[in-house]
Amino acid sequence: MKTAFITGATSGIGKAVALRLAKEGIRLIINGRRRDRLDELKTTIGSMYGVETIALPFDVRNYGDVQQAFDSLPEGWRDIDILVNNAGLAVGLEPLHEGVVDDWERMIDTNIKGLLYVTRVVSPVMVSRQSGHIINIGSIAGRNVYPNGGVYCATKYAVGALSQAMRMDFLPYGIRVTQICPGAVETEFSIVRFKGDRDRAGRVYEGFEPLGAADIAEAVAYAVLQPPHVDIQDVLVMPSAQANAGMFKRC
Repeated sequence: MKTAFITGATSGIGKAVALRLAKEGIRLIINGRRRDRLDELKTTIGSMYGVETIALPFDVRNYGDVQQAFDSLPEGWRDIDILVNNAGLAVGLEPLHEGVVDDWERMIDTNIKGLLYVTRVVSPVMVSRQSGHIINIGSIAGRNVYPNGGVYCATKYAVGALSQAMRMDFLPYGIRVTQICPGAVETEFSIVRFKGDRDRAGRVYEGFEPLGAADIAEAVAYAVLQPPHVDIQDVLVMPSAQANAGMFKRC
């Protein structure tokens, strides 16, 4: 039985990925900062699919916590086959000269350093086994920059660069690396970006049908379920009403 480790699984894409992989009978390690949500998801997965699940609450921004959490896993659970680096966020939407430095730190620490920390802890097991699959959740913002989103976009460009570098570094060890880049997905993303302003967050998706978290989970499952000789390296998933990071067909 395969084991998948999913970061940022308390909501949105991470939660949807956990449910989708559980449907395939893959046992799960689910991570997030909110223990209550992890426990709720664990219960749901157990009742729906009967899949073994470990809830592992920690903050990916703290390397010591990442290492300690990994070391706490029971025997047999450290042999992770699939790592889904999903934890990430956008905070604020201001031009650089008005940017909030704390917002920048949160995005850089989560989207770049968190991804690196978790990969650094998990990948040696894959290297020693000569197999594994790392899936990094990027963004259309890692392909197109848009006004007032410079730092967030930079972090997602970094995810793209790191995904390419991982393919090179891990090539000798048979480890596949996939980057999946969503366009507009209606999750808690905009609520976080606008710091709880639900009215402003809702306006982001007005006038068109955005993607749902389940749409991205299907892309993850497609990549995971390929035979070992196939690596789906780079996937861009957009709503039909979206052409690039800032261009939409709204009704």
